Amino acid sequence: MLFPETVETDRLRLERLCHATVDVFEHYRQFSTEARAIDEVMRYLPREPMETPHDAEALLDRRERQWVEGERAEYVIRPKSGEDGAGEVAGTGGLIVDWETATGKPAICLRKRFWGRGYSGERAAAMIEMAFDRLDLGLVAVPIEDGNDRSRRAVEEYVERFGGQYDGVVRNATRRPDGRVVDRHRYTITREQYREATDGT
Repeated sequence: MLFPETVETDRLRLERLCHATVDVFEHYRQFSTEARAIDEVMRYLPREPMETPHDAEALLDRRERQWVEGERAEYVIRPKSGEDGAGEVAGTGGLIVDWETATGKPAICLRKRFWGRGYSGERAAAMIEMAFDRLDLGLVAVPIEDGNDRSRRAVEEYVERFGGQYDGVVRNATRRPDGRVVDRHRYTITREQYREATDGT
């Protein structure tokens, strides 16, 4: 198996996002247009909130296909015992892999009630470790949409921790689902920077 089915961190358990681990209707309720604070949660993501349970089913189908094809390892994030909301779905996150450029891109969608706990950085550390130690990729790249200051601060913290750098701003980097063209800031960590920062372990 290319990607591990589960990943454990100090406070989180990440399980493969698929029909076996997530109920379609629960997933829809948590990330639909009716979910609490969904506009804030989805504001900088490259997709819109789900409008029907079919959207949730289609997303799970797509993530399962990407997993099998080695394009994306996506996990449901659950806090461990002792954490507020232990066992609940805090969000989803994973690693998008571009094998042609040997690059991994961490991704996350975290429900608002779980913001501010450092979960994003904890999940990112696990994905970065997977990228370099398991998949032998050469680079981890993190694009952050201009204006997303909360995520940018979190990314800067873990990129610095692993010896990475800020590469600059990419103008007109992508088109949002609503049609707007936006800039992105790019942060990267090379395998060599990661090895040096972690003493090769």
